[in-house]
Amino acid sequence: MRTIAAHTLGCKVNQYDTEAMLERFERAGYRTVSIRDAADVYLINTCTVTGTGDTKSEKLIRRCARLHPDCAIVVAGCLAQRRAEELLQMDNVRLVIGTQRRGQVVELLEEALAQNARVNAVNSLKNAEFEPLFVSRHEGKTRASMKIQEGCDRWCSYCIIPAVRGPVRSMKLEDVRAEAERLAASGYREIVVTGIHLASYGRGTSDTLLDAIRAVHDAPGVERVRIGSLEPMTATEDFARALAEMPGLMRQFHLSLQSGSATVLERMKRRYTPEEYLAACETLRRYMPDCAITTDVIAGFPGETEAEFEETLEFVQRARLARIHAFPYSRRSGTVADRMPDQIDEAVKHRRIDKLIELGNKLEEDFVKGLIGNVESVLFETAAGDGLAEGYTGQYVRVRAQAEPGSIHRVRLTGAEGALARGEVID
Repeated sequence: MRTIAAHTLGCKVNQYDTEAMLERFERAGYRTVSIRDAADVYLINTCTVTGTGDTKSEKLIRRCARLHPDCAIVVAGCLAQRRAEELLQMDNVRLVIGTQRRGQVVELLEEALAQNARVNAVNSLKNAEFEPLFVSRHEGKTRASMKIQEGCDRWCSYCIIPAVRGPVRSMKLEDVRAEAERLAASGYREIVVTGIHLASYGRGTSDTLLDAIRAVHDAPGVERVRIGSLEPMTATEDFARALAEMPGLMRQFHLSLQSGSATVLERMKRRYTPEEYLAACETLRRYMPDCAITTDVIAGFPGETEAEFEETLEFVQRARLARIHAFPYSRRSGTVADRMPDQIDEAVKHRRIDKLIELGNKLEEDFVKGLIGNVESVLFETAAGDGLAEGYTGQYVRVRAQAEPGSIHRVRLTGAEGALARGEVID
């Protein structure tokens, strides 16, 4: 039996795409093995959001070719969409497919192997349609990601994603319901609804993101629903009120921030102000007081002064965020920001990142401490030894308690070690 190993770089959407491609290989008779093992085929699903993503993707391709000189390598994802011809020249790369045609990955690879060819299967994204990539299992997990939206047209000044993911398109609402039912029937306790720009779901149709969330929430067998990254302006009164009425909706909301400085946000071409971001937080908390709001922050955007960076530090504290993912600004050729003056020195970026990480750790620990004494629903996912297991509350707080992996329990939080809460099962 032929074997395949896969590795995903980047976001949850990429993870979903990888699982979908692996299922197609398995249906064609391949057996999945670890990326650390010898395999006939290596599938590398790449990321190009930052220069680090590029470097990691290329390094892994070279490593697979060096360690397994007889293998065939398939390169998919955002870097593949952007630099297909360069990647096709790398050792052992037989197929590059980018961010389309993933449903044809097996046929395209086997045709390339039969012809002893290297195939660039990357197409223009100009008139791309939503590619349904149904996934029935997510290896080794109790939660499953479900991609319902593809593409972005926001063109923020620092971001290459619209160029490599194409225009906004959405999964049909009936397909959303069907996949949610399929995942629940496969035993998944929680479904994470994801997309490249999730707030754009349903554009050009009569359907809305709220319709899609409700379809997943109400599907038979679905116990918990979590939402991927949202734009702050999505959090309207009607949206928050509707979510609060869904008992299975997890109270964690990842609202993209990027900067707490109004002037930096304007240069980034983000479509909200710090005040509008705070209003979104307040709206969500008004309807769901126990919710966690998490975010991304970029440090060292071109022209960011020390004063503007301090505005971000102060804003993050005012917003009472539960977790921060901090990234140094990474220049991307083809973006507006790449051509901006006053590019920030790398040492300055990393000094600012260190400050953000330190602040983020404190905010996360404070949030977890604030939950001590609460009773929370926890989905336990992994064994932690001595009869203990670890899992996550609706706010995505990690909890350790006496439980079995795969179970859901009501847990009283009794203490904390940093960002890890301790608890006792009470049901």
